[in-house]
Amino acid sequence: MPDVGEGLTEAEILKWYVQPGDTVTDGQVVCEVETAKAAVELPIPFDGTVHELVFPEGTTVDVGQVIISVNVGGAAPEAPAAPAQEPAQAPAPEPATVPEPAAEAEPEGRQPVLVGYGVAAASTKRRARKGAVGAVGAVVPGQAAAAIQGELNGHGGVATAARPLAKPPVRKLAKDLGVDLASVTPTGPDGIITREDVHKAAAPAPAVEAAPAPAPTPVVETPAAPVAPAPALATDARETRIPIKGVRKATAAAMVGSAFTAPHVTEFITFDITRTMKLVEELKSDKDMAGLRVNPLLLIAKAVLVAIKRNPDINATWDEAAQEIVLKHYVNLGIAAATPRGLIVPNIKDAHAQTLPELSRSLSELVATAREGKTTPAAMQGGTFTITNVGVFGVDTGTPIINPGESAILAVGAIKLQPWVHNGKVKPRQVTTLALSFDHRLVDGELGSKFLADVAAILEQPKRLITWA
Repeated sequence: MPDVGEGLTEAEILKWYVQPGDTVTDGQVVCEVETAKAAVELPIPFDGTVHELVFPEGTTVDVGQVIISVNVGGAAPEAPAAPAQEPAQAPAPEPATVPEPAAEAEPEGRQPVLVGYGVAAASTKRRARKGAVGAVGAVVPGQAAAAIQGELNGHGGVATAARPLAKPPVRKLAKDLGVDLASVTPTGPDGIITREDVHKAAAPAPAVEAAPAPAPTPVVETPAAPVAPAPALATDARETRIPIKGVRKATAAAMVGSAFTAPHVTEFITFDITRTMKLVEELKSDKDMAGLRVNPLLLIAKAVLVAIKRNPDINATWDEAAQEIVLKHYVNLGIAAATPRGLIVPNIKDAHAQTLPELSRSLSELVATAREGKTTPAAMQGGTFTITNVGVFGVDTGTPIINPGESAILAVGAIKLQPWVHNGKVKPRQVTTLALSFDHRLVDGELGSKFLADVAAILEQPKRLITWA
């Protein structure tokens, strides 16, 4: 499983496009995986014949684990094995020993990476620690685990407090369960502690004795005999349990982190957006916008960009580690999008520098890519301000949670025909409500109020797009 360099540590195998015995070429897409950011297709960096699919579809695999082995020699493999027939009792570390031919075939060549992220310069295997007895990579997984943790210190003695090898998510799991990693016996490749190891260490003895064969973790790290995305449910089942993983899991963690880290304040403004709706209709017939999609969101996005220019301090982030407020002199405008895999927030890079036609194209591409499930992790990184349009669901307003790393988010409510006082008379007008949530650590009430009022003022009198730009 390649390392995409986005801080991701695992991915779920959604679909295999090849089977054992199939011929593959360098660059051919062999499977689709879902990370915590998006679903992406993986190309194979070898020419040869598929020898084994190590994990079945539906399995969540850590970055760095072997998922497929390819015979790069002239002869086909003698006995290719399908993942569905893999014994359920097979120990997890064994697949890591399969692709040695592939590793030897390209010692200095390209490494497997996700589409669109270049070539990883270094191996995903952990380097041997200084002073360790032998090479960690030479230790057979599942054997002599204690020897791996007992390393030589700088004076020839054995270090008594060597730091156990474990990835950040596993360390967090151990912390949450109250497990001391130093007391856990590793079974992963190169002596790395896995989730299964932590769960086994945390589980009470009776539970382990009652079910010694299956892994007690909710995420299966070993190939299972039946290849199925989810367990079969009875037709009269009163409940359905859906594993929390992928995009939905990442979104949940990000929202909880944001809600309980940044002190949220939400302000609302209801106003007459009739003139903007008329401008939308005029732009649809404008020759400069021919072939482009023109809708209220386009002008709302433009109004937000103008309001940020007038109130630049709202386009910032709070750096807790450095104890600094980082002002952004560019706007990567995020647009929250609901997809079958969960909520994602891709952003338009340097939206502040785009003309209205360019912004229209960017919005159309962003929405189309999200609907197809092809949004890349890079498209969701580096956002500075987000718009979420809850109005498309008929909702009047809401209190949105700030996207992590940003200082504010604007919720756009439904645009409805309502009675409104206009020029001293009650008339039917197009009315909407905006809600702005902001991080009160760096955005005070004055700044948040001025920004929200500016957005509403522009949309109430869209000629301000020209006079204020």
